[in-house]
Amino acid sequence: MTGSKKERKTMTRSKKDRVIIFDTTLRDGEQCPGASMGLREKLEVAGQLARLNVDIIEAGFPIASPGDFEAVKAIAEQIKGPRICGLARCMNKDIERCAEAIAPAGARGRIHVFLATSEIHRKHKLKKAKAEIVKTAAAGVKYARKFCKDVQFSPEDAARTEPDFLAEVVRAAIDAGATTINIPDTVGYTVPHEFRDLIAYLYDHVNGIDKVTVHVHCHNDLGLAVANSLSAIESGARGVECTINGLGERAGNCSLEEIVMAIKTREDALGVWTGVKTEEIFRTSRLVSQLTGMVVQRNKAIVGANAFAHEAGIHQDGILKERTTYEIMCPQDVGIHDTELVLGKHSGRHAFKNHLQKMGFHLTAEELEKAYDSFIKLADKKKTVYDDDLVSIVQEQVYEGPRVFTLDYLHVSTGNQTVPTATVRLRREKEVFEDAACGDGPVDAALKTIDRIANVQGKMMDFSLQAITKGKDAVGEVSMQVAYGDVVVAGKASSTDIVEASAKAYLSCLNRYLMSRKKAPAKKKPQSRGKK
Repeated sequence: MTGSKKERKTMTRSKKDRVIIFDTTLRDGEQCPGASMGLREKLEVAGQLARLNVDIIEAGFPIASPGDFEAVKAIAEQIKGPRICGLARCMNKDIERCAEAIAPAGARGRIHVFLATSEIHRKHKLKKAKAEIVKTAAAGVKYARKFCKDVQFSPEDAARTEPDFLAEVVRAAIDAGATTINIPDTVGYTVPHEFRDLIAYLYDHVNGIDKVTVHVHCHNDLGLAVANSLSAIESGARGVECTINGLGERAGNCSLEEIVMAIKTREDALGVWTGVKTEEIFRTSRLVSQLTGMVVQRNKAIVGANAFAHEAGIHQDGILKERTTYEIMCPQDVGIHDTELVLGKHSGRHAFKNHLQKMGFHLTAEELEKAYDSFIKLADKKKTVYDDDLVSIVQEQVYEGPRVFTLDYLHVSTGNQTVPTATVRLRREKEVFEDAACGDGPVDAALKTIDRIANVQGKMMDFSLQAITKGKDAVGEVSMQVAYGDVVVAGKASSTDIVEASAKAYLSCLNRYLMSRKKAPAKKKPQSRGKK
């Protein structure tokens, strides 16, 4: 037999053993508190998901808001390769709106309809009898088929639904024309053997299920989303719905990077495979983390900072002698390489533009100029400029959106024998405002000063800081959530100065809040230094 061992293995793979990767980062992942993205950010993530070679992108819930509709439609228009899916309840108005949004994708469009089926949902949320649930599910699928040949049906909270009734609903959906059946563990309640048995039960009791693709959608409330998904695959499921970095409501969804690398690393045990380009995993993880502001924990499997780090002496000795002693996969398999200098302060605009394009960013001439100016300022501050630095620049300069206030000047005085004080100057269009305040530390003082200038009181709900590059001159990325009354807004920013990064992130939250209210801040003004 000719060819390498790897080539022979690939040749023996069968289509029936391929696991479809359905990415719902832009829909379910964005429902994670504080993880919302704008249109431009969603398009960048969708483009990177296409490079990752996921099979399906669930782009949003079109009926939920005009913004969601526009995002799904734009992704359907601009992203090539994966199927583009929109979510809809089993309601005609939802389905019509979804069909309109995915229409630009043509034959690659998918409508995903869902309806709760568990007893607890029937009794307390829907207040409907079993017969009405079956009828509504079938009607929703039939109506969706009028607009789209590719229709997916999900019985919400399937894992807590009586198996015989679940089988009845699934059978009705298939008879109505569903091409994919998705079985969600909506609240992350099941354990692996239960979920494996449930999928097996459906295969044994639903006529025609072998003619459709069965997906699973597991949540991580008990930390079992990946384990449950793998168990379902053992019982015949051939699609996994997942998100980058495991983003999602509550404890999140099945992590794409974990399920994909589990399948790749243990193909010998699982007997299945995916079409994902795993070398794009780390880049995708970092992009989603940057654009959502959701920090990846250091010990996160596959993409965390410690995933391939070894501190113990015995481990280090083993790794030096043979990597496989303590590593079951290569960092390069997921796209982790030693970070290299990519550009310097003498690099021109052309080189800067080309490098950003290789990273997947396509900026207008005006956006490129703003990003380049920030790059030059950063290159003057630090010796080495990394890809993560550039992602941060693009995020801050291009994706931040309209701003009411911008930071013009920041000075802090702090120490263990003095009262921390911050002086801040903000610009609003042509007006410049300056004030000062004291605080528990330099960051607190800076944020209190911003509150005084804007005359808007924010309450810090969450604050995190991480170094996104290495070295003493590393860029620090600050992510935070700030409450303005009942409204909680997320923001992020980065700088080599963590106080400046904090002030910019807080301003990002303030600006988003003010823009969402479509009104200027209160008329009360602090000392003004005039127009400039």
